[in-house]
Amino acid sequence: MREHNPDFFHKLYGARQSRIRYSKRDFLDYLLMVLLSVIAISFSYGFGHIMSIVGLALCAFTLPTFIARHGVEFGVPLILKRPQDVLYMLAYKLRNLRPMYFIALGLLLLENVLIAATPNLPHHVELARTIAFYLFYAHFISITAYRTAILVDHLAKKELVREVLMQTPWKRAVNEKTNITLEIAHAYCTGLLTHIILIAPWYLVISYFSFSAIFLLPVCMINAIVQWNWIKALNSWFYRDHWLGHNSEFEFIYLHGTHHDAIPSGMIAVAGNGFLEGLLRFTVGAPATFYNPVISFIVFTVDIKSDIDVHQYIPGVFPRMPRRWMEIAQHSTHHYGLLAPYSMGMKLDRSGAAEDNKKFQGLYPDEITNSIRLDEELTGFKWDNPIQQRTLSLYDKYQK
Repeated sequence: MREHNPDFFHKLYGARQSRIRYSKRDFLDYLLMVLLSVIAISFSYGFGHIMSIVGLALCAFTLPTFIARHGVEFGVPLILKRPQDVLYMLAYKLRNLRPMYFIALGLLLLENVLIAATPNLPHHVELARTIAFYLFYAHFISITAYRTAILVDHLAKKELVREVLMQTPWKRAVNEKTNITLEIAHAYCTGLLTHIILIAPWYLVISYFSFSAIFLLPVCMINAIVQWNWIKALNSWFYRDHWLGHNSEFEFIYLHGTHHDAIPSGMIAVAGNGFLEGLLRFTVGAPATFYNPVISFIVFTVDIKSDIDVHQYIPGVFPRMPRRWMEIAQHSTHHYGLLAPYSMGMKLDRSGAAEDNKKFQGLYPDEITNSIRLDEELTGFKWDNPIQQRTLSLYDKYQK
């Protein structure tokens, strides 16, 4: 089984190079990655679309920010030194696909075939498309408003942000002379740009596929069943993809690195993705893109809002995650310096977590609520580690 096979989870065709941060020597690869992001945004939304205008402005912001934060060193880009890594990356994505992906895509194609075969039925395709676009923009605007509220509170408490980070492994990047306003703005722009690129596949599906009012109820019911089964498979799928994002140097630089380049605040979070990573994961990976827009709206909104909350690792700043959450989830440990955990990092089967087990029972399967077992088995991850204890002490100090 994949769950017990390190040869699957830790398979690399190329060289292994563990990474968790950018350096100045990555500049040309970073530049190429941003140019690819520009292309992805422009061709997904159209050159004059408001999402493209905002996205391209954010791409322009990232380059001088990278120089200011890391410096510049010129050399042969990794993508030119090891072009085969592009093919390896595609092979990894295809090998990690799960049955729910094919079911969701197949159902979408089947619905479109049936709509084309029954043109006389009242499918109300154009009305469905209009509603789908309303849902798309409602999702983006609401999440952006939430992200902006977090930005405002971080700016208002920027010295608290600095003080907290200087007591963590982030002190390598943050000190008394650091432009903390730039760090906060960079985190916000990272999350916003990642969001624009991640939902581009959903925008394309709405634009080029049809949805029927007649099939709405059965399709949504099937989508809901597919999503529940996808959640069961999510942790193992995420572990494999996330492990690659840190142990394949190409995948870190071009896909996952931007997620770790910004301070560990909820502002950066978009389902745990980097700029281009979300585009790939929701094209060749997760099934939510191919659901009926009603279900896609619910899944994307809940997932991204929840991900923003669970990435808020600066105590005392909005949104305030309760200390009890930090006791049962360890993704903060990953953002504060350790490569592991690669999984969702939750542990509710420990003693003292009965209240949490009751709270999450029925909402999430055991594969999520005790997802840390995969790390414990494959990497020997220890739950009680110094970084987590230090993080808990910061919550005791700053978040009464």
